[in-house]
Amino acid sequence: MIKENQRALNQINGLTDALILFPCMAFAYFIRFDLFHGIPGHVGLSYYMTTILCMAPLFWLMYGLMGLYDSFRSKNFLREFSLLLRSNVILFGVLLAFLFVCKQFHLSRWTLFIFFLLATVSVAVKRWMLRRVLRRFREHGYNLKHVLLVGCGEQAQAYCRAVQADRTLGFCIDHYLAPRDCLPGISYLGTYDAIANVLDRQNPDEVVIALEANEYTYLQGIIASSEKNGVKVSLIPFYNKFMPSRPAIDEIGGVSLVNLRHIPLDNIGNAFLKRAMDIIGSLILIICTSPLMLFAAVGVKLSSPGPILFKQERVGLNKKPFYMYKFRSMRVNDRQTTGWSTNSDPRKTKFGSFIRKFSIDELPQFFNVLKGDMSLVGPRPELPFFVNRFKESIPLYMVKHQVRPGITGWAQVNGFRGDTSIQGRIEHDIYYIENWTLLFDIKILFMTVFKFSNNETLGK
Repeated sequence: MIKENQRALNQINGLTDALILFPCMAFAYFIRFDLFHGIPGHVGLSYYMTTILCMAPLFWLMYGLMGLYDSFRSKNFLREFSLLLRSNVILFGVLLAFLFVCKQFHLSRWTLFIFFLLATVSVAVKRWMLRRVLRRFREHGYNLKHVLLVGCGEQAQAYCRAVQADRTLGFCIDHYLAPRDCLPGISYLGTYDAIANVLDRQNPDEVVIALEANEYTYLQGIIASSEKNGVKVSLIPFYNKFMPSRPAIDEIGGVSLVNLRHIPLDNIGNAFLKRAMDIIGSLILIICTSPLMLFAAVGVKLSSPGPILFKQERVGLNKKPFYMYKFRSMRVNDRQTTGWSTNSDPRKTKFGSFIRKFSIDELPQFFNVLKGDMSLVGPRPELPFFVNRFKESIPLYMVKHQVRPGITGWAQVNGFRGDTSIQGRIEHDIYYIENWTLLFDIKILFMTVFKFSNNETLGK
């Protein structure tokens, strides 16, 4: 049933994506030639509409190639929007190249640009609304994907908890197979040897295999039985806790190699985009906040004797140390390199408490960003003392040093600031590192501004 639902949903998605293009072109034509009083030339709206009619199959094909008609049940909207934006940029470039080769210069390039902008926003909004509708349906028990779980070990239990914690994903674990009955609340149908009979009787939408390391001798038979019955198979490897969220796979002589740590920012194009955003963003922010920094500098100087800026050694990209700048918020002391400060820290001055409350003390870090020591968004840099301490006790702690540290980050906007769970902070940092996109950075910056407007402390 779920396959028929997916096909119907794909058809609805494709049809509505195509239909949205026509009002977007009409509105783009209106903006260019009526609102901004452009010179229409010798072609009217009908010519533009005919162009879109001819291009509609190309939109459908490109969206399909980009995976925009695959199931997004377990993928977030940010990922879907990224694919949509990439598709439309490619299509816009293809159309301009075609018009140049065919010398169709009488089509307004500004109209086409406005059209692609409107189409991207409109299709994204439509898909977001469709997600919301589907989530409501799944909350009420409709459009569910029925799963047969194979296994009952650590990974199988983690999968059960994840599915049961979010009903809007629409996964329903009806039955499971295991050496023994060990998952309460789910129907137990026997051992792994019963897989063929169970598939014949139950006809699930998907088989999720979560075997332990000592059970992998059963794997080939389970996969063979599932494929014989035409059932989709998903595999949770026993080494899942070491896997990145989006693993990259290389192939050498027919042997597949799973890269355990795929970092998008290792790509030179991605690194260039992020660095460009950091330079432009930090310059703009330095200019915009210069009056506030001048006020803070005067206030710090008058509040207590000592330097205006407080610099502290932190560990940055590739484990290289650098000095991070802040406005000094405490009296000068010799304990600044071995511990976090707290809200009730007696070392803080009154003015220091004020600038820390509104994160004004963090503003000099824009110069760290401009220098290249830091980024606007990334894992917060740590003191060498804590790096040496945590790298021995916190799994994956040192992975955060494979990217530039940031003024704000995914962990900070999710509440992991200051003296909070290091484990939780690292989990969010790893997620950010493995799932980085430019849109993800922009989302974090917006969330940071929102939290700042609610007087929550950033960074730290």
